[in-house]
Amino acid sequence: MQGHLDKKNLILPSPAKLNLMLHILGRREDGYHELQTLFQFLDYGDEMSFAVRDDGVICLHTEFPGVPHDQNLIVKAAKKLQEQSGCTLGIDIRIKKVLPMGGGIGGGSSNAATTLLGLNHLWQLAWDEEQLAALGLSLGADVPVFVRGHAAFAEGIGEILTPAEPEEPWYLVLVPQVSVSTAEIFSDPLLTRDSLPIKVRPVPKGNSRNDCEAVVKERYPEVRNALNLLGKYTEAKLTGTGSCIFGAFPNEADADKVLHLLTDTLTGFVAKGSNVSMLHRKLQDLAKETGTRYS
Repeated sequence: MQGHLDKKNLILPSPAKLNLMLHILGRREDGYHELQTLFQFLDYGDEMSFAVRDDGVICLHTEFPGVPHDQNLIVKAAKKLQEQSGCTLGIDIRIKKVLPMGGGIGGGSSNAATTLLGLNHLWQLAWDEEQLAALGLSLGADVPVFVRGHAAFAEGIGEILTPAEPEEPWYLVLVPQVSVSTAEIFSDPLLTRDSLPIKVRPVPKGNSRNDCEAVVKERYPEVRNALNLLGKYTEAKLTGTGSCIFGAFPNEADADKVLHLLTDTLTGFVAKGSNVSMLHRKLQDLAKETGTRYS
């Protein structure tokens, strides 16, 4: 992944995340769910390129099947930032997409956050992290953690973030060829919504379950199959409400070995866990090059 900064162009990574655990505590009156989760980033993701326009037009040049241009979270993020900042500049956006949609690894939320941080630079808005995270929350509950860029224990609907320092192993992530609807899982009557809140920090070992896993396994046999296959080699877990399954390994070679054993029937990738997002590491490097603050 490269990063390049000049006055009008920027290339940035848009990383994946994992939910190392996910407990559903209850449902609020507004329909959202109270939850507790532990977010960690992966050194793996999409690559986004931005080029400033002088005419105020926001254009995403990469097509997303089944998603109209103006409904894409990337475009929504750019337009909201443009409106709220009063900026008259526009942007051309292109993306090299490797993160699956509906996979539970944060592709759309990560893309939105990378857009906010990238345009904050290129449009020279000087918004701080608090402002960008608040705008991000209006786009989706997972956007703020990507804006802030540090592994975090999350509460509320996912927006109350406490920085965390979980171990940073290598992960094997399997990608069943199904897209899981978050709304569908959270509205399923079989979803348990009565987990007791964890009050100890850091999160005690043994609290790594995902309350959505049983519902997703029931609805998607492909996910159940992936859990069973990876579970022969390491503890296999679902991330978020999505289809991706992950397991931790002590080194890259061990993770690669298992991936090769499973690629006859499944696709996947190996990536390092990271408590600081590779997007933020890149922004810090660029800020040093240009002598500016990155947030």
